[in-house]
Order: sequence, then C-alpha cells, then structure tokens
Amino acid sequence: METPDGRYIVVRGRLWRKANPNLPEAERKRLVSQLMSARKAVKEAVGDEELRKARNTVDAAKTCLGERGPVWWTDGAPDLNRHLASTTPYAQWYRRQAGDN
Repeated sequence: METPDGRYIVVRGRLWRKANPNLPEAERKRLVSQLMSARKAVKEAVGDEELRKARNTVDAAKTCLGERGPVWWTDGAPDLNRHLASTTPYAQWYRRQAGDN
C-alpha cells in the first residue's frame, strides 16, 4: 500500500521510500535496470570484495532513484524510511487501512 502523499510504500508495517516520481522515465528505467543487475551481482558474488562492490552498486542505484540519500520532496518533511508506520505521522491513516478505526 502507498501512503497518501506517495512518498512511501508500506511492507509488513514498515515505511519504505519510493523512487522519485519526478525522474524522467528513461532515466528511471535505466536506474531500475542497473539496480536489478546489481541485486543479481549481490546474489552471485564470490568473496568479500565482489560482494562489497555489488552492494555499493545497489546503494548507488537506490540513491540515484531517490530511495536512499537526500529526500526528493521539498516541503521539509522528515525522512521516515524504514520506520514502523504505526509510530509515524501516518499512524492514523495506517490504522484505517488495516481496519483498526
């Protein structure tokens, strides 16, 4: 489920920052492809050095997508990435989504 402001998705009760919706489509596709390749490299890595490089590539792609690093919104709202939805300003909305009025 996506938060009303479109900044996060909720997975098992936790907020995960979405990619920057203002990225040009071609750039977004390129970065997603890079991310998928990097995730595959993590899975197939042999040795610590190869794994470190693959994880760094994943991190770089996620940062360029806006899922990590500086937030992509401009209203000064804090980054709540990885926080439990129930402990954030989204708590009331999240309870309604779960049917816990």
